[in-house]
Formats: sequence, structure tokens, C-alpha cells
Amino acid sequence: RRAFQFAMDLARCAGGRVRVVSVLQVAEGGADVSALMMADSGAQRAQELLQELTAIVADADTMVDVELVYGSPGDVLLSQVEPHGIDHIVIGHTERGALARWLLGSVSSNVLASAHVPVTVVR
Repeated sequence: RRAFQFAMDLARCAGGRVRVVSVLQVAEGGADVSALMMADSGAQRAQELLQELTAIVADADTMVDVELVYGSPGDVLLSQVEPHGIDHIVIGHTERGALARWLLGSVSSNVLASAHVPVTVVR
């Protein structure tokens, strides 16, 4: 929520838009399961997400593009930059224990290390 609000404020100041990408990671089943899940619920979930964002910021529907993508969160976020002309990444950070960070990695750390545009991590 805080990352979204920050991104909206930043977009307003710069006269831009916000692209919200919800990334779902599929652990088992591979590409076939991902394709089926996307066909079944992708558009509906994107619409629900936009409604949730509009509850946070009333004019979100006029400034926000929403996409639901299956894959590795850091890779998906970084892959959005060039094709969509993204000039700043805003990402939320959740606290995890040291073991979880070691096992799962940190999306924000991966994005910070690899992005070629400014990145703001909102805590």
C-alpha cells in the first residue's frame, strides 16, 4: 500500500502513469499450468486488483495500468522496464527472517542489483 501511494505521488509530480505488476510465482506444473491459470483468472484478477487500488487512491483507475504475470518476481519486474518505457521502479519491501531471505532471496535486493533505472524500495 505504501509503495503504491508513493508511486502515485511520484507519477503525479512527474505527470506520468503507474504500472502495477502483480507477479504470481508457480512452483510446480510448469508452463501448462501457468497458461491455464492465466486464461482462467488473469483478466478477472487484474480488474479486482484495480478495484483494490482505487479503494486506496480514488483516481487510480485514471492513472494506473495493471498486469498480472506469472514468473519469477524480480525477473518479471525487470522485464517490464524496456517494453513499457518505465523510468523508475517502486517496490515494497516485506520483512523476512534471515533463513527466509537465504532460501527465497529478496526481490527488492535482486531488482536493486540489476535495474538500469532508479529504484525506490518503500518499507
